[in-house]
Amino acid sequence: MHTVLTIAGSDSSGGAGIQADIKTITAHNMYAMSAITALTAQNTTGVYGIQESTPDFVARQLDCIFQDIPPEAVKIGMVSNAEIIRIIVEKLKEYNAKNIVVDPVMVATSGSSLMKNDAAKALMTELLPIGTVITPNIPEAEVLSGYHIRNTQDMEQAAKKIASFVPGGILIKGGHLSDTADDLLYTHEASAWYRTARIENPNTHGTGCTLSSAIACNLAAGHSLTVCIQNAKDYISGALKANLNLGKGSGPLNHMWQEKGTCSF
Repeated sequence: MHTVLTIAGSDSSGGAGIQADIKTITAHNMYAMSAITALTAQNTTGVYGIQESTPDFVARQLDCIFQDIPPEAVKIGMVSNAEIIRIIVEKLKEYNAKNIVVDPVMVATSGSSLMKNDAAKALMTELLPIGTVITPNIPEAEVLSGYHIRNTQDMEQAAKKIASFVPGGILIKGGHLSDTADDLLYTHEASAWYRTARIENPNTHGTGCTLSSAIACNLAAGHSLTVCIQNAKDYISGALKANLNLGKGSGPLNHMWQEKGTCSF
C-alpha cells in the first residue's frame, strides 16, 4: 500500500485540513499519516480559534513517522508559524523526503487569515523552494508574486515571477477568476492549462486541501506531474458534483463520492 503524509492543521468540523487530507488519501486507497501543526476551532462559517503545536512537537511527530513508516509523498498545508516551517524543512531534508506538495494556505475559504505575518517570508524562502509542486489559489498567488491577477494572462505573469524562487512546479488555481475556472501548471520547462467548466456549488470548504492531497497521492503512485494534476482535478470535480450540503456556511465536499455505501439505517 502506498503511504502519504499530510502536515497540516486540524479542522474541527472535518471539511478541510488534516481531516480532508486523510479522507482524500483513504479514497485513493492509500495509507494516510499526519503531523498536526495546529488545532483550529472552525466550521463552515469561519475560523474561531487557533492553537499551534510547538515546533519541538511537530519535529517529534515527523521523527516518529519517517523512522517507522516512510511516506512516498508529503502534502503540506497550514503552517502559520515561521519556527514550525523551519522545523518541517529541516526534517524533510534530513529524511530526504520526495514528492512534496505544498499548499500555501494563507486564507481560509471563509476569508479568515490562517498565517502570521512573520511566517510569510519563511514560507517563500525556505518551504516553497523544496516543493515538487506548489498549489496557490489566486489570492495566494497574488501575495507570492506581488501582482494583481484578473485574467489568465496575469496568471502566467504571476507564475513566472513565483518561478524565480520556486524551482518546482507551480499550479495556480483559477477558481477565483470571474470568467473561468482554468488552472495553470507552470514549470521551468513548459506550461500547461487545465480547462475546466465551473461547477456551480457554493460548498467549497476544503477544496484546496483536497486537491493538493490528491496530487500527493498520484505522485506516490508514480504518475507524471501533468497526469497527477489531471487525475486530482477529476477527483475533486466528482467530489463537488456530488453536491453534499452540510453546515450553515460554505460546506465540505463529499470525499468518498466514488464509494457506494452498503449500509442502510
